[in-house]
Formats: sequence, structure tokens, C-alpha cells
Amino acid sequence: MRFSEHRRSYTLGGLRRKDLAADPVAQFISWQEQAIAAGLADPTACALATREANDTLRQRMVLMKGVDERGLVFYTNYGSGKATALDACAEASMLFPWNELDRQVSVTGAVARVSEAESDDYFASRPRDSQLGAWASAQSQAIDSREALLAQLAEVTARFGEGEIPRPPHWGGYRLVPTAWEFWQGGESRLHDRFRYALTDDGAWLITRLQP
Repeated sequence: MRFSEHRRSYTLGGLRRKDLAADPVAQFISWQEQAIAAGLADPTACALATREANDTLRQRMVLMKGVDERGLVFYTNYGSGKATALDACAEASMLFPWNELDRQVSVTGAVARVSEAESDDYFASRPRDSQLGAWASAQSQAIDSREALLAQLAEVTARFGEGEIPRPPHWGGYRLVPTAWEFWQGGESRLHDRFRYALTDDGAWLITRLQP
């Protein structure tokens, strides 16, 4: 089939200003909880867009691991491609594609590392295999083969034995501090509902309906 012929209708309901929370964090948490309740495979997954050191753009999927009034948190290797990009330009965008619900949320803002204590707490909560993986992989660096990667995993597994695994110094969290949110709900005849929350100089959120 021609890709241009692939289309569908968006019929899962509209979005009205009266239904929006005054605070975008509250609105996001409500939608995030609904995405989880709907049984989406990766409801906390989002595309993280960054500007690279050479001024190009790049996106990759990450898992959002926390949200509150301070922003949205994700974790990674500090030597990874995304971390290198954030060192060069500490601004990013996150897009949550809840396609099964005909919804999207995009968030834009500045990004900074979370505290070491916060990274320690989250790392300690991870499954042991994930902890070992954080030590074993030099994320985004070239490697000759999967066998070589498994050898690195075997080495760190033997090193830690049955003991506690500390957080690697090269691994931790980032927090995106939003300056703008957009909530998108699919609508019939492509008349989608879009609302943008923009942070004003006095710290309030200005809500604007956008044309689809």
C-alpha cells in the first residue's frame, strides 16, 4: 500500500478548556495515570529531543521516572549521547505519544542533573540486573560484538558477587524543568484539540487554545 493512504479517524473524545486543570503538572499526572490504567505497553516512555554539540538535532526514547512541581525526571549514563548533548545545550523537549488514547503531551524546558542523593535512591530501587547493566555498559560507545558486551557484564557480576551494588559515578538522573506544555487530543475531521500552557514572567501558567 502507499503510505500516503494510511489514515484513521480520531474519535476518542474531545478536550475542552473547562476540563483542564489550572496547573499543567496536575493535568499531566491525570493523563499519565489514565495511560497506565489503559494498559499501554510503555505508558511512561517519551521521545527526548536534544540539540547536539555540532548543532544538529536528535531524538531517542527514554522512560520518565518521576514528575512533580519541579519537573520530569529520567536517568541515564552521564557519558551517553543524550548526556553529552545536554552538556552542550541544557535545553530539551519530551514528547509522550499515547497513540492508543489519541493523545500526546509535549514538554519543553531547561534540563539539569538531579542531586546525587536522588540518583542514589532511585538506583537502589532498580532490579539487580539493571544495576549490573548500568556498570557493564559504556552507553553510546562502540563495541565489537554482543559477546564483548556480555563479557563486560560477566566481569561486573563477578566483581560485586552477592554484595550490594553502589550507583556508578557515571550514572544518574536529569530533571527537565518545564517552561511550556502542550496537551493534544485527537478530534474528528482532523479538528484536534490543542492547549498550550506557557510560563509567564510572574510564574503563572497562561493557557491558550491552538488551532489544529
